Amino acid sequence: MRNFQQKKRWRSVLESWPVLVFLCLLLLIFAWGVVGLLQRMRLTMENREIAELKIKELERKKEIFTADVAKLNSETGIEESIREKFPVVKEGEGLIIVVEDKNKPEEESVEEKGFFGKLLFWRD
Repeated sequence: MRNFQQKKRWRSVLESWPVLVFLCLLLLIFAWGVVGLLQRMRLTMENREIAELKIKELERKKEIFTADVAKLNSETGIEESIREKFPVVKEGEGLIIVVEDKNKPEEESVEEKGFFGKLLFWRD
């Protein structure tokens, strides 16, 4: 009988308002922590995606630079690079400069009229 009374006392203590309020507060604190954890997890996933995109971009640039270095290791690549950067020519090569004729008469611009334009302005 005494054992039953002790259990009843514990049950009445656990079911009291202060204990229930404390347990609810404890539950809210844990819930708040889970929400914060989920937000950080989402942010981490976004940062991971950004980092993966940067890695892909850097790998693409690495391939381009590797190709450029391989090109510059050849004689033709060096020559092409020098010709792009500086206005130089080899011995025996000539230079052709194309200049527009300034004395060329201006051509009159002819307006093309569509089907309806021809019908409406057939008198012109």
